[in-house]
Amino acid sequence: MAAPSDPPRPPRSGTSLLPVPLPLTVLIVVAVSVGSWLQFSERQAIDTVHTIGSTAVDRVDVEANVQYVDAAARELVLRIRVAPRGTLGEEEGNAPVADLSLETSTATVGDLAFKAHERLTTRDVKVALTGGSISDYPFDTYGTDIGFRALLGGEQVPVQLLFSNNDTLFSISATPLPSQQVAVAELELNRSASLLLFACFMMVVMWALAGSVLIGAWYLITRNQGLVWPALSWMAATLFALAAFRNTAPGTPPIGCVLDWFAFLWAETVIALCLIALVVTGVRTALRPDEPGS
Repeated sequence: MAAPSDPPRPPRSGTSLLPVPLPLTVLIVVAVSVGSWLQFSERQAIDTVHTIGSTAVDRVDVEANVQYVDAAARELVLRIRVAPRGTLGEEEGNAPVADLSLETSTATVGDLAFKAHERLTTRDVKVALTGGSISDYPFDTYGTDIGFRALLGGEQVPVQLLFSNNDTLFSISATPLPSQQVAVAELELNRSASLLLFACFMMVVMWALAGSVLIGAWYLITRNQGLVWPALSWMAATLFALAAFRNTAPGTPPIGCVLDWFAFLWAETVIALCLIALVVTGVRTALRPDEPGS
């Protein structure tokens, strides 16, 4: 006689997990697309060269590239490369035919001088910034102007300025100013889009962590859970981890900037108060005498 077969298993109840990968895939595609667009736009901005000044055949080209911006010191570093063109240069523009003097704007620290018939070398100069304050980080903006006037053998010659930016933490726009035989540009410096996005993300995360700790503390206190050591460890770890997370902000902002007053300091305060309140109520609950018959 054949053994009886097992009865069929009842179908499992609950929601299927099949719809989950679809929105997750859409979210990943959207995030990667936005990130690619931001990276491409910033790369295009870095590769952009602003041409300002004279286009004469016999001129002096000044290639000025921003190496980095020090917002705390309120200055930027320009890397200058000079190339005389046409009859003003020799060795394919690598040396001037006479002594070359390059006078800069008042915001630039120091003028540049080059000997006749000697190979031109790259120079780094500092430019002072005006306006703005690093305490407004990450919404701080600055301004300055750069200008170059060339004297070859004591006589003024046309100048063309080729300006570009190599600092990924700042977006710099250059506006030409009208001038004869002098290349002058007004610069406006703003934080880059990627830095703004990351700083805002940091503020959201800080408030989210503070809210999580607040909800957890409220749950344990209202239910008289006592000293729950895993919860206390998590809150204490969050308190110190938040400080380390804040120090990863790009550009090393000082304490007291907008990032701190909008999120970090308040998040730390909320977490610390929740931790103290949970310890106090937990100790009271632990020291309370047991009720008879419990």
